[in-house]
Amino acid sequence: MSVKSFAVIALVAVQFLMLSKGGAQDTQTLTVFAAASLTDAFTEIGDAFAEQNPEVEVVFNFGSSSTLATQLVEGAPADLFASANVRQMEVAQEAGRIDEPIEIFARNRLVIAVPVDNPANIHSLADLAEPGVLLVLAAPEVPVRTYTDAMFELLAADEDYGAEYQDAVYANLVSEEDNVRQVVAKLALGEADAGIVYQSDITPDVADEVLAIEIPDAFNQIATYPIATLNDSANPELARAFVDFVLSDDGQAILTGWGFAPRCPDDATIEATPEVEATPEAEETPDAAGCR
Repeated sequence: MSVKSFAVIALVAVQFLMLSKGGAQDTQTLTVFAAASLTDAFTEIGDAFAEQNPEVEVVFNFGSSSTLATQLVEGAPADLFASANVRQMEVAQEAGRIDEPIEIFARNRLVIAVPVDNPANIHSLADLAEPGVLLVLAAPEVPVRTYTDAMFELLAADEDYGAEYQDAVYANLVSEEDNVRQVVAKLALGEADAGIVYQSDITPDVADEVLAIEIPDAFNQIATYPIATLNDSANPELARAFVDFVLSDDGQAILTGWGFAPRCPDDATIEATPEVEATPEAEETPDAAGCR
């Protein structure tokens, strides 16, 4: 090999190393804290966003919204927070981590979930109060549990159910899980007879193991999902771009495909769209998606 040829090869090698090094430096990491119920939908959204932004690596921290909010209060670094209810978003906001507009991006509904063989013969809300039913719920402060407790409060106030029904249901509670996906996992393993989860949690990977039983609109609770960027995000423009993608037609289509209800037509910010109140005296009846 001639000296000239060797020099050319060496130059090409150096340029390759420089380009590789430059590419690594240009890579941006976007850290998203998201409710456990968003695991499948946001994983797909993250992949789609990264496909449009090849220089971006989207890293997710999925968990109970209450746990994630606590981590943010304690100073955990993040760029975005997507919660399963407004309250946990407010926790992060009250700690000074969020002062950007908080936008509603999706809604969800509760369902009764049972193992596919339905050993306790559960077919309605009334059956949850039958003696011996092994009921599993998320732990207190987890958003799905907050919605569940609000539902049972409504049932306790209804003459067809009453306070005795509510007491009987809670007497059947045998386990409280850290997040909604753990409730589903327990049911899939046959370790409980019934649980309350979101309709989006009956995903294709558990559809052969867990059945969903619809809850009537009169008692169902509409989960409201807010999203916001962290005010100390290392990549604020990129974080805003991710929020915009979630709110876009493509992002909304992915959420709908995973069983979420889309945001309501008039949803704008958290101030304009408070959570649906758990009260039978509401002036307007929300539709199946919780829109009024």
